[in-house]
Amino acid sequence: MISTTITTLNLLFEESSQAFRDLPAAGFAFQPPTLYGEFHNIALDVAALLKERGIKKGDRVAILADNSPQWGMAYFGIIRLGAIAVPILPDFPEADVKHILNEVGATILFTTQRQMEKLYELSGNKLKTVITLDDTVDPNNLLLTLPFNRFLLQAKELPEKQKALATDLAAPEDIASIIYTSGTSGHAKAVMLSHKNFISNVRSTLSIFPDEPVQGWTFLSILPMSHAYEFTISFLVPLATGCRIVYAGKTPTPTVLERICKHEHPSIMCMVPMVMEKIYKKKVLPAISANVFMRAAMKLPLVRQKILQNIGRKLGIFFGGKLKFVAIGGAALNLEVERFLAEADFPYLVGYGLTEASPLVSAGPYGDPSIALGSSGKPVQDVKVRISNPHPETGLGEIQIKGPNVMRGYRDNPEATKEVLGPDGWLATGDLGFLDPQGNLVIKGRSKSVIVLSHGENIYPEAIEEKINAYQHVVESLVRERNNRLEALVYLDYELIDKETQGKNQARQLAHIAEILAEVKRQVNQQLPQYAQLAQVREHREAFTKTATHKIKRYLYTSTPQI
Repeated sequence: MISTTITTLNLLFEESSQAFRDLPAAGFAFQPPTLYGEFHNIALDVAALLKERGIKKGDRVAILADNSPQWGMAYFGIIRLGAIAVPILPDFPEADVKHILNEVGATILFTTQRQMEKLYELSGNKLKTVITLDDTVDPNNLLLTLPFNRFLLQAKELPEKQKALATDLAAPEDIASIIYTSGTSGHAKAVMLSHKNFISNVRSTLSIFPDEPVQGWTFLSILPMSHAYEFTISFLVPLATGCRIVYAGKTPTPTVLERICKHEHPSIMCMVPMVMEKIYKKKVLPAISANVFMRAAMKLPLVRQKILQNIGRKLGIFFGGKLKFVAIGGAALNLEVERFLAEADFPYLVGYGLTEASPLVSAGPYGDPSIALGSSGKPVQDVKVRISNPHPETGLGEIQIKGPNVMRGYRDNPEATKEVLGPDGWLATGDLGFLDPQGNLVIKGRSKSVIVLSHGENIYPEAIEEKINAYQHVVESLVRERNNRLEALVYLDYELIDKETQGKNQARQLAHIAEILAEVKRQVNQQLPQYAQLAQVREHREAFTKTATHKIKRYLYTSTPQI
């Protein structure tokens, strides 16, 4: 647990840098890490150089870059001055990047080569300096950039730079980050999160960890740091506790992930359900289905338990053999996959959160036997959860939260802020759920996603999609309403289908796909009440457009019929 005297991210950074000065802080996989002391000194150099370029308290400085130790150095350099960091998701399209940079009025941007094309046609913005964290220059010579190492060299010319930065210029209630959501509704909002918000959520996160010393653990970072989920849990938490952060360098495939884990031996990693679901379908299911004796043995409870526990041990080896747990969040975890993880004794936690809550709301705590499958665990320390207008029979209603982790509001958008944040401090999440008798929070879906057909029954598409996605041939799906009937769009595993139809002509391949879709429809409808039956299951030939945590941007597929 971090000291109660720590009230800002700057104080957290100072204390950690002094306490863990000679310990490894952060680095790329397969490369030597930067030590805490060096990390701290570089961040102070960044702060001194930003100050020399006119950045002061309250100014906005943007970061549009892939994960790296330099990303974190830039962040702490920004907030050291009391300025506000504006992390931009690397997968945001050019139009969104331009909008954000113009709206926040950033004069300095930290970026990487992969993002440069999004900056070529900026107009009407205040951007004066573009610093490349990966030390690259624009290969097309259309953008004037300053490599990070060359930028840092200028710090040697600044007199008494350390003395000038000796005081923490930020207060607990000051804004540390403005994070633009990549929500499923299609309307990105600028969430203002304070130093107090983040510090409180770091404490809440640590409260769900195993009761043992954290210092020295290794966090493997595979999600974008510009997302609140990865930022708080896989960046702030390890830095607060003397842990090492390893960056994968890119979104790893299962094969690359296995190689990284074998070398780096992570203790903890945050992932979205899609990663674990892919490993389950690509590694676990084939191992079971390929052996006729194993398939038969799986029907015997005691033998099934031993088989799954053996697979769980192998999965632990896949992740490097030293896992404390895997944190799964950002979207709903398929119940079949979670049931396997539980039966296999694989260490995992499912959590729930949102950017507006810095982000963690519920999870674990680790080792609690009352955590129910399909739930998101219990509300974390210092966070209150209530259900607004619960259904008298099911207890289902909108999830509302209150705590020191709740955002200050949406920047320059008082109307939107008022819609979700009441004068009493309760935040309306827009998510539907209930609290079970053990106090676990169970999420059912987004209130805006509920489908009501002419019969008047509420249908939760996420619940149907979970059943569809359990099939090995299905990568992802989306259920929508069309002409007062339910239709499922299904994106299939074409790699698996190609293997199954190898040597067959195109007509046979198409017939095989039709058979899969028909079987999915038949089996899923057997699990659904009559009013929620699927009228049609259609092939969707490309991956759905998703948010940073791999939730499908539903509005793109439900607003108007696809051609």
